[in-house]
Amino acid sequence: MKLDSPIFDRIRVKPDRDRRLKAEGPVCEWAGCCNAATHRAPKGRQQEGQFWRYCFDHVREYNQSYNYFAGMKDDAVAAYQKDALTGHRPTWKMGQNGGTKGRRGGAQDHQPEHFADPFGMFGEMGGAHRPDPEPARESRMIRNAERRAFESLGLEFGATTEEIKARFKELVKKYHPDANGGDTSTEDRLRDVIQAYNHLKSTGFC
Repeated sequence: MKLDSPIFDRIRVKPDRDRRLKAEGPVCEWAGCCNAATHRAPKGRQQEGQFWRYCFDHVREYNQSYNYFAGMKDDAVAAYQKDALTGHRPTWKMGQNGGTKGRRGGAQDHQPEHFADPFGMFGEMGGAHRPDPEPARESRMIRNAERRAFESLGLEFGATTEEIKARFKELVKKYHPDANGGDTSTEDRLRDVIQAYNHLKSTGFC
């Protein structure tokens, strides 16, 4: 084999020149720089999706002086920041697109006849504010615990919320030791009254 053969030169341990393929990449776009462009930098407002190609040193220098809001007025900057909270997508006031008469899917279409809105939370959605109705206790099943609670307060089952609260205050003042000269003989009766009231309150009677 000839020593100057090109085939022999390829398998030589130390060839006469570097025949490895060199990756050719973009060059830094900074004026006067010939380094490889390893980083991208945004071109700025109204040029979204477009980037400069810089080397590490020049992209760092560019980022230090980059200002997306350059040239914008203060009110325009504030409006942009406000829209950024919703991803620059349009928003509407709650209930603005619903609750119109004759249109399906409005707030009124989803409110039953006896719908209660004591805090008026759905008022701006087009629904009429209705006071919290008194529970229909005649059709409600009476449990023994509820019956005993009414009996402890000395009330009938059909008593209203105001009557229950008024009766509770009256009995507490009557049986509390501070109201009868420190007599502790009525403590058991006071405990029954408090338990009865708490039970009625937990079951929605007051």
